[in-house]
Amino acid sequence: MESVVPTQITQELTQILSNLVLGDNEIRANAEKAVNERLVHTPELYLLALAQFAITADTEVMRSFSLFAITADTEVMRSFSLVLLRRLLFRTSPSPSPTASRLTLYDQLSHQTLTTLERLLLYTLSHETSAAVRRKAIDTICDLANQSMLRGRPWHALQAQTFSMVQVQDETEGVQNWGYRESAFRVFAGCPNLVMDLQIDAVLSVLQGGLRDRWSIDVRHAALLASVEYLTHADPGQLSQSLCLIPAILETLPALASSLSSPPLGASLPNGPKTSNYHYLSTFLSTLTPLASTHPILFAPHLQNMLTFLPSLILPPVDCGPTPTVGRPYPTGGGRQGAFVFPPPSGSQYDDDDTNGSRNGVDDDGEGEDDTEADERSTLRLSALEFMVSLSEARPAMVKKMTGWTEVIVRACLEGMGEGEDEVEAWLAEDPSLGSPTDTDSQPALYEQALDRLACALGGRAVLPPAFQYIPSMLASYDWRVRHAGLMAIAAIGEGTGRVMLKELEKIVDLVVPMFNDSHPRQRTDLYQRAAAPQEVIQRQYHQKLFSALIPALEDPEPRVHAHAAAALINFCEGVERDTLLPYLDAIVVRLLKLLDPESSQPPSSPTQPTQPPIVHRYVQEQAITTLAMVADASEGMFAKHYSTIMPMLLNVLRNAEGKEFGKLKAKAMECAGLIAIAVGPDVFRPDSKSLIEILFDSEIETPQEATDTQMAHYLIATWSKVCQAMRGEFEPYLPIVMPSLLAAASVKADLSLYDDDDDTTEEKEGYETVMMDGRTYGVKTSVMDEKCEAFETLVIYCHCLGAKFAPYLAQTLEITLPCLKFYFHEGVREACAILIPMLLSCGKESQTLTNQMVAATFNQLINCIITETDASFLSSLFKHLTESLRVLGGPSPLTATFHEPIIEATKRQLQSLADKRKARAARANSASGGVGGIGEMDREELALLEEIEDFALEDMGKMLSLFDSNHPLLVAVGSVRDLGFNTYDSEEEDEGDE
Repeated sequence: MESVVPTQITQELTQILSNLVLGDNEIRANAEKAVNERLVHTPELYLLALAQFAITADTEVMRSFSLFAITADTEVMRSFSLVLLRRLLFRTSPSPSPTASRLTLYDQLSHQTLTTLERLLLYTLSHETSAAVRRKAIDTICDLANQSMLRGRPWHALQAQTFSMVQVQDETEGVQNWGYRESAFRVFAGCPNLVMDLQIDAVLSVLQGGLRDRWSIDVRHAALLASVEYLTHADPGQLSQSLCLIPAILETLPALASSLSSPPLGASLPNGPKTSNYHYLSTFLSTLTPLASTHPILFAPHLQNMLTFLPSLILPPVDCGPTPTVGRPYPTGGGRQGAFVFPPPSGSQYDDDDTNGSRNGVDDDGEGEDDTEADERSTLRLSALEFMVSLSEARPAMVKKMTGWTEVIVRACLEGMGEGEDEVEAWLAEDPSLGSPTDTDSQPALYEQALDRLACALGGRAVLPPAFQYIPSMLASYDWRVRHAGLMAIAAIGEGTGRVMLKELEKIVDLVVPMFNDSHPRQRTDLYQRAAAPQEVIQRQYHQKLFSALIPALEDPEPRVHAHAAAALINFCEGVERDTLLPYLDAIVVRLLKLLDPESSQPPSSPTQPTQPPIVHRYVQEQAITTLAMVADASEGMFAKHYSTIMPMLLNVLRNAEGKEFGKLKAKAMECAGLIAIAVGPDVFRPDSKSLIEILFDSEIETPQEATDTQMAHYLIATWSKVCQAMRGEFEPYLPIVMPSLLAAASVKADLSLYDDDDDTTEEKEGYETVMMDGRTYGVKTSVMDEKCEAFETLVIYCHCLGAKFAPYLAQTLEITLPCLKFYFHEGVREACAILIPMLLSCGKESQTLTNQMVAATFNQLINCIITETDASFLSSLFKHLTESLRVLGGPSPLTATFHEPIIEATKRQLQSLADKRKARAARANSASGGVGGIGEMDREELALLEEIEDFALEDMGKMLSLFDSNHPLLVAVGSVRDLGFNTYDSEEEDEGDE
């Protein structure tokens, strides 16, 4: 093709592109700088040069610059030029001009340059023989076409050329022609607006022809991509006329499913791709899944036909697997039985007896299957399952009417959940305190997530019967993985089927409780992990059965098992009443103490047969201490009988846990000691209070102040506050130790990072949270804000517990607190400050240190905050704590009269604001019901919840006004505002029909 830019530009661009792909950072940075400079001065030439480079770059050009050794593959360089062109075209202009800086480079190109650029790209589309380069050209063409149409510039030449390419049918040049057709359909998929305004019959004819292309499966896939995009973007009228496209789309799937055992379909073409048919079918299903989510109704007439081939894709081959023996109770290798019974049944409606005597065209013994094929088969199962689950989520009522649909998905999920790897030895050797890798992407986890989604979509009546057809036999399987899958299945369907499951809860508990004695340690551990999830009904009704299973588990021989059992006890202790816990208290504490100090429970050794000291796992000790703390907190004063045993042990840990590796253990011991001190009260704690305080003081001095040691600093602050709660007024002498650092933490400023609003690629930095203020975007360092919030929450505790004895720090604390009522970077800080204000006033009044200046500053700030507050939740807090502050003073009367009118005016302003918001919402809801505009169900629920929050604010306003006058005129206005709005929160009862 004739060159459109001078030779020297092409040569210079070749050098720049070669430098951009080098690994040397300095060379690459200089090349990027050169690109920006050229784009400032001559953007048109260099953009055209990039497009031309994709056509004309060859080995001779590369050799002429002695670059062949560096970039031997010219296809890579030509692809890179197209990628760079695509990125640069719609990037904000680097020009220093304020006007130009708001435009993209595309917006600054002349009509002639755009026409030339389009001509170059069309030439690449129709003449490029490299599939890799052609894909990059298609991406660039689609971006250019979409952006041009948005700017009112249709690309008619592209439309004409793609329609011409898609109809090439010369079989003598089959390889080239299928490449043309594939490219054309990919353009339609990337830019569906090219066909949306054309005659529907012509578009459907082209798409159907591509879906039935007999030359290339890649053409069929590209046509499927285009068809999905066309249907997704079609308006209702177009959609109703395009229903005939769905059969052609679905016909591609069973044909592929029947060819899984055949040679790769792409191999029929000379030099064609040799991708496996498993991969093709997975890709087709993944392409179709978004359409199932957005337009599920299109598939309604075809569900029965889909059930003829989808089950064979999502169910695994049946294989009994190796026989278990006494010496090898968990055999691995070879195949595996179906998840439900042993041996697996025959004659199932989904057991497809094909001509090869196998499912999916693969011999059932699985021998000779390489890892690649196994991965592709697994991917296909998950792709087919995702398609079915997505369709079920999008249209639950539709699929529930189809007999067999739900049943086969449930069975497929249960089968997949039982196919995990048996790596128990490696698992037992792991130290969970170091953070075990998550299994959320493992195959069993993906099947579990699919089952969870199905249960949430279809509800208990649809999912529970087929699930519990198999779960009991799974729990009795010889294979621990199958037992594990049955247990995980009960947990997975719990959220979506909760109401129906409650009716059968006793049977389920009786089914699960025996699993606490399972012979496999992994099964027991995961059971305790699931048991850690709080379930109030279970704790209330079945605590005896569960405690009788959990408590003995603390003596399990496997450390990971009894550590998880201890963790599970935490939620049970928090979820039951104190009187319910008391009968189990002694048994729990005795076993936890054994975990904390195993040597204390060892029998004395004889001189002839000395016993080996037990192995102590630090993560077990950490968990035991945490559980002891929660048990003490839940049992309150009844824990005092165990105090004399536990507290010395904790103090010993705190004195001797030195070194970074013991930091977490020391922190947990601090927390536990503080909670126990609160539980037993000052009289029991007093003899040890001095020892604990000395340890905390020494830790305060030793703790480095670097940001990396925030965990220990957090636990120190929290433990000091617990000691204060336990000692109450006796803590006063220690205030000089804790207050300086606490006030410093409360005074810290927000660590802000201003983001560039013009940069669309700005990502939130790790450890920062994005906030909007005054029209600008800021990043706020979250750890600093959390520490500030914790400091104010601790000040609330000190002031509440010490009362008048907090007076020496009253003025300084009030000075820090008042401005933070407007600390918009952290809601927790503002809330803690609002709570703290009446406490500080009470402290000053009791200690007779409250001055008129303090009172005036406090109420001025409260009034100013009320006037400007827009958050209904915090507005409620402001009125609530304003009322409490007035009561501390003895009512409005002792307050200077100059504050009365501003308080009432601020209240009037907020009443008017709330009234306007509610009227606007009501108008919007009414217009939506009349067919104009729209409020979705989610929006309606959110707005109704917002009105409920506003009702709390109105209630607190009323209480404050009543303090001024029980018959205050504004009380009528408060009631009137409450009656405004659409008020659907309580009027619409939740439909529980399906549950």
